[in-house]
Amino acid sequence: MATVTYDSATRIYPGSDTPAVDGLDLEIADGEFLVLVGPSGCGKSTSLRMLAGLEDVDAGAIRIGDRDVTDVRPKDRDIAMVFQNYALYPHMTVAANMGFALTNAGRPKDEIARRVAEAAKILDLEALLDRKPRALSGGQRQRVAMGRAIVREPAVFCMDEPLSNLDAKLRVSTRTQIASLQRRLGVTTVYVTHDQVEAMTMGDRVAVLSGGVLQQCATPRELYDRPVNAFVAGFVGSPAMNLVTVPVDGPGRVSLGGVDVAVPGTPSSGTVTVGIRPEDLRPAGAGEGLEVTVDVVEELGADAYVYGTLADAGDPHGEGTSLIARVDARTPPERGTRLRLVPDPERTHVFDGDTGARLS
Repeated sequence: MATVTYDSATRIYPGSDTPAVDGLDLEIADGEFLVLVGPSGCGKSTSLRMLAGLEDVDAGAIRIGDRDVTDVRPKDRDIAMVFQNYALYPHMTVAANMGFALTNAGRPKDEIARRVAEAAKILDLEALLDRKPRALSGGQRQRVAMGRAIVREPAVFCMDEPLSNLDAKLRVSTRTQIASLQRRLGVTTVYVTHDQVEAMTMGDRVAVLSGGVLQQCATPRELYDRPVNAFVAGFVGSPAMNLVTVPVDGPGRVSLGGVDVAVPGTPSSGTVTVGIRPEDLRPAGAGEGLEVTVDVVEELGADAYVYGTLADAGDPHGEGTSLIARVDARTPPERGTRLRLVPDPERTHVFDGDTGARLS
């Protein structure tokens, strides 16, 4: 096991003037499960491939433990990679696939058999060791790919969207198994996903990237409660945070649909972006709060969400803006209904309208 350090690591692809990863500074603790997350093209997979040695580092450095591996060949970095596709050898059994790297390295047969047996027991693959990949389900193939990484006993696991080929239900169960397995083994793990729900449920910390730049790295709870900018606020959370840009009316205040919102600090422009999570909009009395016309009701069993439009509540600011609110799942409103909702002032976020930086 080892720490992983990105020291201003930068990758610029040939023919491009814009870095795919721009000056990434990130310290990953020994035994930590860190998730890299962001929209397509944000640089998360490139960052992982730089660590694995599959992409060049054009500036800066990458260290595993105390060793600078920036220019070290992939096979000498003591990492194990789990890819999006399982990349199993179809003519080999499960046992042969899991032990292939050790066989290739010339390890003794008894050691290979012992390590494969131990990994198979951890992953509940003992009954499948003699099967070929074609006789396995998608989830079983993914476990074999995990087993192939485990038997190597690496310093670092690198996982590049390993669950993206699984169906929704299997993804939920498999991500739980991976997180539990990592905590049991205690191996430093860097995990890439575009699914922010997956990131929030698996990682000890989550690093959010956009445009090749690290936006914030924090625990899932801190990301959710205190996003550093409007991008992180809108990306983290399902359904997404409501973000409404409104003009500043006076010192320290703005009006959102007739509701006053305090503005701490000094915005760099004449606007701020007010952020309210769907669960932080509460029912209000007649004539109070925001008036929202219900466009769609999404019933999910234990929860229900209203997708509506903010009506004119005596102030033109924000009129016609879409809003999402969580409502009582047992008595959800009907489409076309008008609701009165008030934001929780203790959980209202305010961001600079120009830079997107957090003000509250």
